[in-house]
Amino acid sequence: MPAPLLAIESSPVLPSAADVVVIGGGIAGVSAAYYLARRGVSVALVEKGRIGAEQSSRNWGWCRQQNRDVRELPLATRSLELWDRLAGEIGADLGFSRCGLLYLSDDEAEIARWAAWRDMARHHGVTTHILDAAEAAERGRATGKAWKGGVFSPSDGIADPSRAAPIIARGVMAAGGTVHQMCAARGLELAGGRIAGVVTEKGTIRTATVVHAGGAWTSSFCRQVGIDFPQASVRSSILAVAPVDATLPDALHTARVSVTRRGSGGWTLAVSGKARVDPTLQQLRFARQFVPMFLGRWRSLAVGGLEGLRGGHETLARWALDRPTPMEANRILDPKPDRGQIEVTRRRAGILLPALADAPVTAAWAGYIDSTPDGVAAIGGYDRLPGFILASGLSGHGFGVGPGIGHLVADLITGATPIVDPAPYDPRRLDASVWGRVAQF
Repeated sequence: MPAPLLAIESSPVLPSAADVVVIGGGIAGVSAAYYLARRGVSVALVEKGRIGAEQSSRNWGWCRQQNRDVRELPLATRSLELWDRLAGEIGADLGFSRCGLLYLSDDEAEIARWAAWRDMARHHGVTTHILDAAEAAERGRATGKAWKGGVFSPSDGIADPSRAAPIIARGVMAAGGTVHQMCAARGLELAGGRIAGVVTEKGTIRTATVVHAGGAWTSSFCRQVGIDFPQASVRSSILAVAPVDATLPDALHTARVSVTRRGSGGWTLAVSGKARVDPTLQQLRFARQFVPMFLGRWRSLAVGGLEGLRGGHETLARWALDRPTPMEANRILDPKPDRGQIEVTRRRAGILLPALADAPVTAAWAGYIDSTPDGVAAIGGYDRLPGFILASGLSGHGFGVGPGIGHLVADLITGATPIVDPAPYDPRRLDASVWGRVAQF
């Protein structure tokens, strides 16, 4: 039972040339293509599988400022403003609403950390309400239990992962761009040290500018063009249950389980941070860079199995441009979910919200969450390959900030004033150590 996803039609003809080619049809890629097309830039988006079929449809759907790392906070705020406008611009519902996010806890140290974050965030114009025990019990009344405290972030919200990326891709086409599914980008053609084209399985598109938003596949692609992009992925397993006849919070987080209303009326259930690390050669290659992150998060992670090797996304192989690549061998990363974790998650959700205890499971899936060593997205270019721009390494935070990432990419390409300061996301920062700079939220 894979993650639900809206299917869309592709553009009928692959262009022979474009001002910009975007590789990858997740939330970052479609958003970049969308904001470029709206500015009159000729843009072609190529996706090896289906639009939004990997992590962009396999996440919770949260669009949050709450508990963001300070480097990501401006991008999160501006992204919410863009989410507000997208449905009206495109003329279709992405399932976005500023329903507010509710956090509940019985851990006084955790509540104190949330309060400290609130004190920092208020300087960035973010409103967060720290809840005392009585307020937490009232907002969390569906749990039927007392809480020591919590947080409510009223301006945050959720969108529908099954619809968002496909609907934005339709917006790309409506604005004059083209979208090509089942069309893997095999590599780049270079001339004089600069990009001259993108070689796809369906033909070459002449271009001088490429945006790579390939998610978990980014590092293996970068390796083909001589760029070392440190990236590691973990396999996260979540599930969805059918609608129930009860009034529940739209988005609720606790340390044991988190619950989110889906656009279908059902609910997504997950345990924050819980994941499997499936060993691959790429992970071994970049292990030293990820030591700081894993030291801080090892309690949430467990050793996985062979799913990473079977996926092929973290291969160290080099491939030719005139024959099928690993992307064509595995169009959509659809790893096996951790059945033990699925059962734990379902049981915890039923305890937290008794109304969900007997709700039928409608889907269960896993997805690969790709991360940079410091847990902050990589957005920007490299001096060694002019015209090549990354929008990847979203580190489990990418769905909510996807529109902002796309807008920033469009700003960088067109020379417009950036929507946020791009410096914190510059991928060249990863050439140095990240000790002391790993995202804490």
